[in-house]
Amino acid sequence: MRIEIRHLRAFIAVAELLHFRQAAERLNLAQPALSRTIQQLEEALGVQLLARTNRQVAITEPGHTFLDASRKLLVQLDLAILNTRRAGQGEVGRLSIGYTDFAITGRLPLILEEFKSIYPEIKIDLLFGSTEEQLSLLNDSRIDFAFVTGPNRASNLTTIPIQRDRFIAAVSNRHRLASRTSIRLEDLVEEPFIVGSIERWKHFRRHLDSLCMSAGFMPRISQETFNSEGIFGFVAADFGVTIHLECANNYIRKGVTTLPIENANRYLETEVAWLSTARSPAQKVFVDFIQGHSL
Repeated sequence: MRIEIRHLRAFIAVAELLHFRQAAERLNLAQPALSRTIQQLEEALGVQLLARTNRQVAITEPGHTFLDASRKLLVQLDLAILNTRRAGQGEVGRLSIGYTDFAITGRLPLILEEFKSIYPEIKIDLLFGSTEEQLSLLNDSRIDFAFVTGPNRASNLTTIPIQRDRFIAAVSNRHRLASRTSIRLEDLVEEPFIVGSIERWKHFRRHLDSLCMSAGFMPRISQETFNSEGIFGFVAADFGVTIHLECANNYIRKGVTTLPIENANRYLETEVAWLSTARSPAQKVFVDFIQGHSL
């Protein structure tokens, strides 16, 4: 005979009350039905769990062992049921989120901090990469959300803007422009530029070229590097200048001066993107949450 949950609940009730009639009342069973259930359990186990006389019920040594195990099993079962229901409501689960340089130096940390405070049982795996890399992972369903440079208009994606940054210039503290309070794009015409590599910074480089062309020149690239840390490292060493986003002011390194650009009258948006067809319970919860942070 297969041991079922009803057998465990019946045994626990009798073991705790040491009284068949009272246990039957607790379980809303007839006393003969309860006696048969305990007998079936003992036959299935091949041991006597309860010592019965006309006047009293006692738990045997095997009964004590089985009682402890049965209680733990039912606690685990109840917990599994609770967590499964919570997972179905999006309160428990796991999300994989990709992000870029601009997101992590902008609003993303505060957004995730707030989300974790509301949904502490949803685990978040974070993955750094370029916009191109994040969109590829997203399309392959290897991540759930991507915080990337916009705009992205792919028909299979839903996107919302969550961050908007002005363009700024960054120069070495020793540079001739470092003492200025602001500059114009034309001040950078003859300057060597430090930029992110075209392979990883394709989206931003497109914005950078368009911005410089609005002032009648193309940036003269002297060094390409992997990420913002590398860009500002070369700028601090006076290898050249760069145009970046104002979110960089949140972590700018020593030796670098940032300057507003008077005639850079445009913004760059960071978006959160996800597959329009993706709707796990945890994803739904995050979508509802992030929509409240849209610009």
